[in-house]
Amino acid sequence: MSYTPEQFTEMSERLHSIRKEIGRFIVGQHEAVDFTIYSILADGHALLEGLPGLGKTMLVRTISEVLNLSFSRIQFTPDLMPADITGTSIIERLENGRQQFTFQEGPIFNQMVLADEINRATPKTQSALLEAMGEKTVTILGDTKDMQKPFFVLATQNPIEMEGTYPLPEAQMDRFLCKIIVPYPSKEELTEIVKRTTGSTTVELQKMMNAHDLLDAQQMVKEVLIADDMLTYAVDLVAATHPEADTIEEVKQFVQYGSGPRGLQSMIRMAKARALFAGRYHVSIADIKTVAKPVLRHRLLLNYEGEATGITADTIIDQLLLQIRQGQTI
Repeated sequence: MSYTPEQFTEMSERLHSIRKEIGRFIVGQHEAVDFTIYSILADGHALLEGLPGLGKTMLVRTISEVLNLSFSRIQFTPDLMPADITGTSIIERLENGRQQFTFQEGPIFNQMVLADEINRATPKTQSALLEAMGEKTVTILGDTKDMQKPFFVLATQNPIEMEGTYPLPEAQMDRFLCKIIVPYPSKEELTEIVKRTTGSTTVELQKMMNAHDLLDAQQMVKEVLIADDMLTYAVDLVAATHPEADTIEEVKQFVQYGSGPRGLQSMIRMAKARALFAGRYHVSIADIKTVAKPVLRHRLLLNYEGEATGITADTIIDQLLLQIRQGQTI
């Protein structure tokens, strides 16, 4: 291991300072903030889902400001075109009168990209993000361009059942490291939100990190150790999401497709990020259990019976966590 325990502790303290700084502006939403930070540390993209007006957009904007990353916001609408995201080549007239094609970068060419209300755009436009999210490149007219480092897509969406939305394709859902549910605030949080947003006081956020520091933190996440029994537990958990496997009754009855290998990779990366956040250089069972829901909930595709009965992926994952024990398969 190329990092010392003291460096892990120092980074953990710095990350907690970042969370505290975000909390100076964002009221509550502690779980959403934590999982978003874990996703960024794990070098992955996150999907935030919640009703309109819950502060999803402001959360992403605040995190980008505190981390001092270049930021762009794409408002997804039904008439948005792929070129509006990636950019396009335009004809530019030179001083000598000749003309040449010049590439004009789209908003995707930033370190943190907010895809706001991503499920309001058509599937064709949604898929324009696939290459950038998966390969961290964009190909325009055969010319491949690299994204900035670090590069994150933090997307927000309204619940699928709301009018005027397009469900994201399974292939794109799988590109997101995790899906974070943004809950409705409590009465106390509502009171604090009103105090902060309707008064004359404005919060000046401090820049607590930069791109170089964040890349270093991501490298530290990769150095976090995971024991064989922890890895076996994560494998058992992911394998049990498949209805054809030896698994629990709820999965056999209500799940059509379970998580693929990317779900396991995402779980390990998120668990390592949580361990670093806690100042540890090894993954614990609590790390895996904590990140299981956000990592797996969008990777479980329910069958017709599951949809009809109203059971949720979170309920099934809860049952898996209850019935699968470390070192003991079903």
